[in-house]
Amino acid sequence: MRFLKLMCLIAGLMPTVAFAEAPKQRKIKDAVPGEASVGRLMVNGNAMCTGALVSPDLVLTAAHCLYDPNSGRRVAPDVIEFQAGLRNGKASAVRRVKSTMQHPEYRHVRKGTAQVGHDLALLRLTRPIDSNAVLPMAQDVRLGSGDMLGVLSYTIGNRNDPVLEYPCRVLATQHQTLVMSCDVDFGASGAPVLALTNGKNPSLVSVVSARAAMGGRTVSVGTTLTAEALQQMMRGG
Repeated sequence: MRFLKLMCLIAGLMPTVAFAEAPKQRKIKDAVPGEASVGRLMVNGNAMCTGALVSPDLVLTAAHCLYDPNSGRRVAPDVIEFQAGLRNGKASAVRRVKSTMQHPEYRHVRKGTAQVGHDLALLRLTRPIDSNAVLPMAQDVRLGSGDMLGVLSYTIGNRNDPVLEYPCRVLATQHQTLVMSCDVDFGASGAPVLALTNGKNPSLVSVVSARAAMGGRTVSVGTTLTAEALQQMMRGG
């Protein structure tokens, strides 16, 4: 998880509305829709991100999770492990990664202001997982200021159990960059941003890229899903 000082970018995106306080993160005590599809990603047994199963053998996450945080080099796929449905330290399925595909326009920056808007990657697993655990995606969704979302993630404070941040709000959008009031923590990179409305099943609309500072407050930045980007990643893989 990156912490970015994106004040200039966010100020340019922000509409003229009051900023609402982000709610506290809550540890999940009861099962929620989509929980089985979300898992912890371990890279080299150390670095941690979050990912979501979007087909029986594909996991969606953030592209910067494919890079060693110290060297800035892209890691080999076989050092990444997806622990699906991890709860109380026990996963419903554990798989190694066979290949990785990042957004074709993503360029990794080791230090400084990171690229946003293209921070997406697909991980192909060595073996598929139950198709019942797949989280549906909503591509090319037009999110607007004030829309309600939820983020389901694993963090350094809750490594063995998922944390649901809900409700949080869309603050601004531009192209594929999404600024949200969701108060995520380190480890939430790649976590699914979910549209959860009226008791309907959740749909994945974005992926968490970073925490960011805005006016002394912490917000989160995500990359929205487009059919074109997903198709390009699939072709690349």
